[in-house]
Amino acid sequence: MVKVLKAATGEGGSGRTEARELSGRVQEIIEDIRSNGDEAVRRYSERFDSWSPDSFRLGDEEIERIIAPLSAQTLEDIGTVQASVRQFAQAQRGTLTDLEIETQPGVLLGHTHVPIRSAGSYVPGGRYPLTASAHMTIVTAKVAGVERVAAATPPIMGEIPAATIAAMRSAGADEIYVLGGVQAVAALAVGTETIAPVNLLAGPGNAFVAEAKRLLFGEVGIDLFAGPTEVLILADGTADPFTIAVDLLSQAEHGPDSPAVLITTDEAQAAEVLEIVERLLVDMPTRDMAGPAWRDHGRIEIAEDMDELWHLADQNAAEHVQVMTAEPRQALERLHDYGALFLGENTCVSYGDKVIGTNHVLPTRGAARYTGGLWVGKYLKTVTYQEVTSPRTSAELGRLCGRAARVERFEGHARSGDLRAHLHGGDPVDWITAAKAEG
Repeated sequence: MVKVLKAATGEGGSGRTEARELSGRVQEIIEDIRSNGDEAVRRYSERFDSWSPDSFRLGDEEIERIIAPLSAQTLEDIGTVQASVRQFAQAQRGTLTDLEIETQPGVLLGHTHVPIRSAGSYVPGGRYPLTASAHMTIVTAKVAGVERVAAATPPIMGEIPAATIAAMRSAGADEIYVLGGVQAVAALAVGTETIAPVNLLAGPGNAFVAEAKRLLFGEVGIDLFAGPTEVLILADGTADPFTIAVDLLSQAEHGPDSPAVLITTDEAQAAEVLEIVERLLVDMPTRDMAGPAWRDHGRIEIAEDMDELWHLADQNAAEHVQVMTAEPRQALERLHDYGALFLGENTCVSYGDKVIGTNHVLPTRGAARYTGGLWVGKYLKTVTYQEVTSPRTSAELGRLCGRAARVERFEGHARSGDLRAHLHGGDPVDWITAAKAEG
């Protein structure tokens, strides 16, 4: 049995009743916007954000005015980070090549990667205006070749977040809306009189935004079913306890329901980490978020050895896995279920969140068992094509199709095959002879 030094209390978790109530409220908003369009969008924006401008969409001159007060350093930093995101996304796109093979004489099968036509980017605001989400969702979509990216972000206390707007524009957004919450996501998905619908929604958000995306999935595509941010740190006796503690709290500050977990092979180290975390929390400016997250969802486990450590890590299937061991690259071979790996003490999850260039939209709540995170390929459709250029091969396929389809009692399918066998192979086919005679 795994030794647990600190267990998660789960006191902050929401129950099924609360989840059903939230879902019902979100569904009502979506249906209202579907029926009443712009009028409903404006009504909810006034109710939830006290925001009702003449137009939610920003024009070019307005954008210039909003971002003018930003420092040159801020704009330069936005450009630097977006250059890294763009470089990595372009490299990923380069791995996705078109394919065509001749499987038999005169039969050409292929696939090609086609960008979706339009995407919606939601960039959260509120307490934490996640400027970096503009980089992840807009830059990546544009690298994929998406023609139209419509981006939305909420006002913050009645003000337009200038740095977020600058990031959206620099990333290449074609439309920028100052609009938040369910009303923004629903408007982008179903469309209104002034906002055309998109084909895919991407970007993080609060529980209401996440539920809206879940309910709209199928009508539009989405990047992921998002949950609270998660961090799992894997350590052996070589890792510095202070660094571990700082990095745990760096992710706990995302929200009071964000799990921060340490699995280590060194019990003395674990005890020291626990003490340091408690000490750091006292003066941490975001302790109102990080404190409840650590209390209710923080956990420290002691693994007997490295084999058990890797096993426990895969069981967690965490969003972010930070590997602070003597040989961190072993994780590339030993682990299977994770959103993203951060290898070695020089690498922290905060780099991935803010500056390093990989995408920070990642699977949570165990979804890493079946999917990776947002990447350039999410904005592409891999579609196939087929061409038979040889009449002789078409006749052979027609005979095979006739037999295979009739096993499944699909007579119409069989007849499509029969016709090619007749036209290109001269096969006598009774139903064709009868049909032509009747004609």
